[in-house]
Parts: sequence; structure tokens; C-alpha cells
Amino acid sequence: MARSPGGSGRSPRDRDRGRDRDEDNELTDKLVTINRVAKVVKGGRRFAFAAIVVVGDQRGRVGHGAGKAREVPEAIRKATEPAKRALIRVPLRDGRTLHHDVKGRFGAGKVTLRSAPAGTGIIAGGPMRAVFETLGLKDIVAKSVGTSNPHNMIKATFKALEQLNSPRMVATRRGKKVGDLLGRRDETVVEAA
Repeated sequence: MARSPGGSGRSPRDRDRGRDRDEDNELTDKLVTINRVAKVVKGGRRFAFAAIVVVGDQRGRVGHGAGKAREVPEAIRKATEPAKRALIRVPLRDGRTLHHDVKGRFGAGKVTLRSAPAGTGIIAGGPMRAVFETLGLKDIVAKSVGTSNPHNMIKATFKALEQLNSPRMVATRRGKKVGDLLGRRDETVVEAA
């Protein structure tokens, strides 16, 4: 048996498998909705189940997926796999809220996400609440306008979350330091005092 250069006796493929298992252990998943759908065939109707699942690590990573199967557990499993593959990282302020307010739109679904002070909690309805809980947000105010279709609401929420920027990201893009961007606010407070 050939040993890897690292000296651990495990091949890189084995290490990757272990990492995947570790990531799976720390991810939490929430079932957003389950829907029974019917296909009309010659002998009558064939029923199947469509599931939407949101997966996250409660520390700033979240993903969503949809799956359809003849049985509910299989539909949930099919929805969970693409959700784990499509995780996005969202910058959080103090690990509890958003850095700034943001809007997202997908189809007829429009959502507005607003950062909130500590102690506010998650003020959001339906599918958006599942996204925020798996993401790890503790304080947020969200409003959905337009459709109440969970597919469009979740996709609009993810469009909004993808637009979020942290002060570090903005400073890097502008070629400045984070203190230059945030320092002005502190200077005006000192001058006012």
C-alpha cells in the first residue's frame, strides 16, 4: 500500500471523505415544505412528493435544494443533496445580524431583509425563517411582498443574501483599510461629544 507524503498513511481521497463526513455532521437541515403532486396517467393518478430543504451550519453558510420522489423520505434526501452542494457564505455582523439592509427578487417574490439590534429575534414568515435559522442569524426583520410560493420566496431570499457585503469586502474592493471606512463614523461621534 502506498503511503501519502503527509505520513498519516491515508490517501488524499480518504482525507477528503473524512472532511465531507465532518461537514455533514455540523450541517443542520430544515424541511421548508412538502407538497403532494399528482401525475394523471391512463390508470388514474400517480402521486409523488416534492420537498424543499434548507441546509446550513448556523455560522454563516446556507444552501437550499428541491427534490421529488414517490416517497417523502426519498424526496427529502433528494432535496438535501443539492442543498449541501450549493452552500453560500454570508457575512454576518457580530455573528448575529446583517451588515446592511438588502432587497432580493425572484419571479413574483420580493423580499426585504433588514439588520436589527440585539434582542430583536427573527421576525420573518414561513420559508424565510427556516433560511435564517439554519444560517445562524439571531436578529433580523424580513418582509415578503408578492407571492407566497415557497420556491420563489426562498430563491428571492438567497438573491438578497448573495448581495451582502462586509466592511472588509468593501474596503478590499476600494483599496482602502476597514478603519478608513468605519473610522469616519467614530470621529463624528467624538467631535459631537
